[in-house]
Amino acid sequence: MKEYIYYDLCQIVGVAHVLRDESMSRHTTFRVGGPAQLLVTPDGESLPEVIAYCRKKEIPCLVIGNGSNLLCGDGGVDGVVVEIGKRMSGIRMEENAESATSAQPAAAADGTVTSANNPAAVTVTAEAGALLSAVAARAAAESLTGFEFAAGIPGSVGGAVVMNAGAYGGEMVDVLSEVTVLTPENEIRTIPAGELGLSYRHSVIPERGYIVLSAALHLIQGDPARIQARMEELKEKRVTKQPLEYPSAGSTFRRPEGYFAGKLIEDAGLRGFTVGGAQVSEKHCGFVINRGGATAADIRSLMEQVQHSVRNQFGVTLEPEVKFVGKF
Repeated sequence: MKEYIYYDLCQIVGVAHVLRDESMSRHTTFRVGGPAQLLVTPDGESLPEVIAYCRKKEIPCLVIGNGSNLLCGDGGVDGVVVEIGKRMSGIRMEENAESATSAQPAAAADGTVTSANNPAAVTVTAEAGALLSAVAARAAAESLTGFEFAAGIPGSVGGAVVMNAGAYGGEMVDVLSEVTVLTPENEIRTIPAGELGLSYRHSVIPERGYIVLSAALHLIQGDPARIQARMEELKEKRVTKQPLEYPSAGSTFRRPEGYFAGKLIEDAGLRGFTVGGAQVSEKHCGFVINRGGATAADIRSLMEQVQHSVRNQFGVTLEPEVKFVGKF
């Protein structure tokens, strides 16, 4: 890459926010991956300028969030990796107008706080780099219910919107009101959630070339004790059933219609199956983990062998939930 590109990007975002030959193992939850030629961490103001610059100069540009759903190749990433993270992680809350003018709220039988006419609703606007765990914790601190399901998902708001992330019966579509995006024309648009084609692990955002800047969530006042109890319940489920002690990308495969990926993998006799430092988790077969020293090649090879075995034994094709980026 030409040297002037580094200096131009430093002018846009500041020298402290442009890294050369940065290992992607530091920016993905699998903790593997080769170097990015340049890794840039913009704030909300400089992001559009960075994207416009890369497009103008025809520089390959990969936009990532928390790296929780990525497998980056050992050969690294050419061009510029734009990481939307801490510098774009603001969270703000605004009580809805109809709630602010409603009657004095009272607790309903299910613990939800309501007024005479409407639940007390609050719009939580989170920038794309905000971690789901941080948004859930902030919501709980404000006695807002509806986002408890996301507390343990190891991703950021932007990525969660893109893939309609969910867990334990909840999905982003359940609470998402609207999303502000950067378009391929470098325009900032706010789009209602109903226009995003949200379905199981899918939205139209990638196919339209949008970059998520922020998301507005519609939450309602709830009983603090019940909110905390629900979050503790889900935390306990994760700790006891998921291999959180090892680097992974969460659920490795999408749920096939009519099946559960983890059950198919277990029934195929692959619990604990290992390639190099990669392993099918013995605790939960839906997770591929880095037991230590795994390469991206190890993980990809293991995933391909799992797919082959499940297809041969059960005639079911497992589709990766993990996205492959970089050079393998």
